Amino acid sequence: MYDVAILGSGFAGSMLGAILARNGAKVLLLDSKSHPKFAIGESTIPNMLVTLRTMALRYDVPELMAVSTFSGCQKIVSAAHGQKIHFGFMNHQEGAEQDPRQLTMFNFPKLMLHPAAHMLRQDVDAYLYNVAVKYGCATRTNFTAEKIDFDGSGVTIASERGEEMRARYIVDASGYRSLLAKKFGLREDPCRYRHHSRSIWNHMRDTPRTDDVFRRPKRDTPPVPWYDGTVHHLFDHGWFWVIAFDNHPSSRNPLCSVGLTLDERRYPKPEGVTPEEDFWHHANRFPGIARQFEGVKPVREWVATDRLQYSSSQTVGDRWVLLAHAAAFIDPLFSRGLHNTCEAVNILAWRILRAVEDDDFSAERFAPVNSRQQALFDGNDKLVNAAYQSFADHELWSAVFRIWAWGSNAGTFRALEAFRRWRKDGDNAHLLELEEVENPGLHWSDHEGYAELFDDMVAQCDAFDRGEITGREAADALYDHLERAPFVPRHWGWTERDLRFINPNLRRVSRTMWWAARQAPPDVRRLMLGFLRESTKELVRGRRVL
Repeated sequence: MYDVAILGSGFAGSMLGAILARNGAKVLLLDSKSHPKFAIGESTIPNMLVTLRTMALRYDVPELMAVSTFSGCQKIVSAAHGQKIHFGFMNHQEGAEQDPRQLTMFNFPKLMLHPAAHMLRQDVDAYLYNVAVKYGCATRTNFTAEKIDFDGSGVTIASERGEEMRARYIVDASGYRSLLAKKFGLREDPCRYRHHSRSIWNHMRDTPRTDDVFRRPKRDTPPVPWYDGTVHHLFDHGWFWVIAFDNHPSSRNPLCSVGLTLDERRYPKPEGVTPEEDFWHHANRFPGIARQFEGVKPVREWVATDRLQYSSSQTVGDRWVLLAHAAAFIDPLFSRGLHNTCEAVNILAWRILRAVEDDDFSAERFAPVNSRQQALFDGNDKLVNAAYQSFADHELWSAVFRIWAWGSNAGTFRALEAFRRWRKDGDNAHLLELEEVENPGLHWSDHEGYAELFDDMVAQCDAFDRGEITGREAADALYDHLERAPFVPRHWGWTERDLRFINPNLRRVSRTMWWAARQAPPDVRRLMLGFLRESTKELVRGRRVL
């Protein structure tokens, strides 16, 4: 009898298994495949790094620190990852060259933050799996669970070969084909999410560097190379990604992750056409995008999906939980998948450990996990749906970009503040404050004014999509809201409508911090100056804060 059985030994399952086993639980990790195995979801974000570092110390699993930075991934996991120092976006119109006025980029503040990583997931997932083994997880690979039965004392998992395993609690982290979701009829039909998209992807050799494809005068060139971050080529209700693993001298990986995601209602999946042909059909509609992929050589079978989105009516029950992509999926835009997974693991792990101690695995005690996961999915659905609606009009997209990016930054500052306070005095109340918030689906989850701005963004994009207002009118309304909002920092670039490249260099950071000290509302002042103080201390010590 194990305390916890986990279906799926990928990123979520192996990380949770390592945490639970490290803290005394008897854990069984089951997977229908064996490592290394291909996985998608390769781009990380600063919010995720904070959560990983928090879990590394909170649960005494220092190996999680390695995957919280690009340098850690490269030096400890494998030399196969790319760096991510920005989010970059280019808007395209069919049949036309890309207009350099339609560029947006947010560059992470390099004075304060470690570069995030483009993770080669097969290596990261295998690393976390081995960490779980190190801390005592029992494992079974090539174990295809076929049947799950519950009784008063636990759960029995039977394989297709008739083998049986027993546990007091089960975590399904297996993904879309969740056995628990099927058993309890949890998949919602129709899926409740408003957003619609399908996807095609592969790993490529010989991907042209984006900076070579779009050589331009200095005024139209961003302050950091396009290829050194995650590149998004946007078009009406769709986008291509370029996630490079070969964009740093330390990388020995020649590959680049390439994919296309688009609204399947507007661009139905064609019959009798291969995924590769479908990909090139859309790439060739845009001259710049066609050059971005000119000469690429796929190294895997192409993957093509139907609609990506699926939802579940609930994610917890008596003695069970659906974790991360076993529960739902939205879209890879904004790279929130791995971050949402880390948040879910963080709030789930301590509850399981307490349940193991007092033998109470009831659904009621895990209800906050369900609430948080559902809110994260619903919030991301609203964000991504609004973004897709805005792609057709660059002015509107640039406003959406700013609202998303500042909320993501503020959420990072807020999580870092809680982490810093907890690390200082050891009081778990600081971490629990991150769970007990009014708007758990937003990155900046405890600020009423930002929630109102976010809702306005959703409403304006809806009105534009319905043809009730023009893109310019929707953009004007959102920029007016940004200008009026006292919680949106000045000088950083969020309110500067014509600024294409938001680059928080020392001059801009200094001016913004002066604004924070003199003019910002108290809550924003506390977040921003606290982040500055922590960053300054770390810089003096020769480190970055994240």
